Amino acid sequence: MGEMTRDQLDAKVEGQTIASRFLDTVAAHGDVPALRWKGERGDVEQWTFREYADRVASAAAWLRDRGVGPGDRIVLMMRNIPEFHVIDLAAVFLGATPISIYNSSSPDQIAYLVGHSKAVLAIVEDDGFAERFEAVRAELPALREVVVLAHPGVRDAVLGSVGLDLATSCSSCGPDTLATVIYTSGTTGPPKGVMIDHRNVLWTGEGILHLLGLDPVGFRAVSYLPMAHIAERLVTHYLGVMGGYTVTTCPDPGQVAAYATEVRPQIFFGVPRVWEKLYAGVQAALAADPDRKQRFDEAVAAAIPIAERRALGTASEEDEATWAFLDEVAFSKVRELVGLDQVQVAVSSAAPIPAELVAWFRAIGVPLSEVYGMSESTGLIAWEPYRVKAGTVGRAFPGSDLFIADDGEVCVRGGQVFRGYLDDPAKTAEALDDDGTLHTGDIGELDDEGYLRIVDRKKELIITAGGKNVSPANLEAALKLIPLVSQAAAIGDGRPFVSALVVLDPEVAPVWARERGIEFESLADLARHPEVIAEVERGVEEVMAPFNNAERVKKVTILAEEWVPDSVELTPTSKLKRRGIAEKYAEEIEALYR
Repeated sequence: MGEMTRDQLDAKVEGQTIASRFLDTVAAHGDVPALRWKGERGDVEQWTFREYADRVASAAAWLRDRGVGPGDRIVLMMRNIPEFHVIDLAAVFLGATPISIYNSSSPDQIAYLVGHSKAVLAIVEDDGFAERFEAVRAELPALREVVVLAHPGVRDAVLGSVGLDLATSCSSCGPDTLATVIYTSGTTGPPKGVMIDHRNVLWTGEGILHLLGLDPVGFRAVSYLPMAHIAERLVTHYLGVMGGYTVTTCPDPGQVAAYATEVRPQIFFGVPRVWEKLYAGVQAALAADPDRKQRFDEAVAAAIPIAERRALGTASEEDEATWAFLDEVAFSKVRELVGLDQVQVAVSSAAPIPAELVAWFRAIGVPLSEVYGMSESTGLIAWEPYRVKAGTVGRAFPGSDLFIADDGEVCVRGGQVFRGYLDDPAKTAEALDDDGTLHTGDIGELDDEGYLRIVDRKKELIITAGGKNVSPANLEAALKLIPLVSQAAAIGDGRPFVSALVVLDPEVAPVWARERGIEFESLADLARHPEVIAEVERGVEEVMAPFNNAERVKKVTILAEEWVPDSVELTPTSKLKRRGIAEKYAEEIEALYR
């Protein structure tokens, strides 16, 4: 597979839109299952691409009857359900722009997002979502209607109207039409509206398909992360349209592990926390038999360098034979246990993942790679799906120019770079140069093969009282390698030394404690137990060893309450909300420095 240039990618998507690509896929693969979901009785239902297109045609007619047309924006608030895909595409065929917002959005956040985007219509899944819109309805004069899919007859009306001719409607949008607006998480101020057009989506999608180098038609995938996030929108919605995937919608992200064992995905995307939980689950299962766990850990240790050589194409016949033996006696059963025995492409993105975790999954035969990107780059800046170097996020995305600025900031130019922030020229000018260069706000390093390593967010570097610049992300990734720890937040800006808050792993910690005869009634009991404290502190000493003295975490406080996505502590995609953590745990943090 040769390199793909920007000119080649430009030519490949010339004149196309998401709508035209959908029609191409329907024409070529109409009988392939497109969307699958669990019905009310738990049985699996599905639509083929042809049936999917019929529903899109119906929904487009229904939207048109509500006055939605070219240039209009509509807001969608729903879980991962098949109707999302249909309504999003229906809006696209009308030349409108569908905008998904996080299901956790408060009434105030809804008022800001709907008001800022000037949305004319909102479609929500149920009354719980609708109530939050109604609470701020008076503040939204442009919003003509809030439609609730769960109301009697509404879903049938949306999906069962006399459909538009999609081939005719296709001309309502062009390559420069806004495909969506992705709102940033707003952890550093009001959310910004990232404008992504059809060309951005198709250019990025073609680059991904080029990197994959295989025919993904009928590939099984699970959609479970918020569609308001560019990663999920790209992987299971836009690539579903372009690549012909069979997407199973999982409305409760907490059920993704169960869905994986049923669906047996061939492409699987997860934020680092998903991979950490899968790892923790395997460790907890193995912990019941210490001898077996030791043998498994020894097998993994032997397989890690072999997996590296296999990725680089330098494995010997002896390497292959050794790995095949280890796979047969140990790894294949674990892959089957977590539902990843058929996965061909496994991806982590949205936040840093420990290199050791990537190496562990690759050792057991899960081809995990890390993607680096952001909403402003349509999700992709660097990726290498096969020739993986753990600890890096791969090489420059096809057709793009990736470089490090004089101050260490990662910058990129390419067709994936967004159009700017909606109605915010000042913020756009901060992020985009006149020549189309995107400034990411991340500090990075390129090795001699062009592999990128992200050091940290430019604005999140800890500067200690002694003036030392410290990367919290690297420290946190190391702390999460301690088996008893599920989450970590490094503290130390303006402080005499670096400390951390660490959260006990709710799956691993109880198993560890029972093995040692420790009596407890809750995780809070364990967080205070001397043996647990000693084990965590021993782990801190071990994982901090590679760091220099000024960087090392010197003290930790152990927390018992798990941090969940979309909370005070974490964004919906499990990034740390540092400001929220600092406020909520101010007392615990101060105690670390007394």
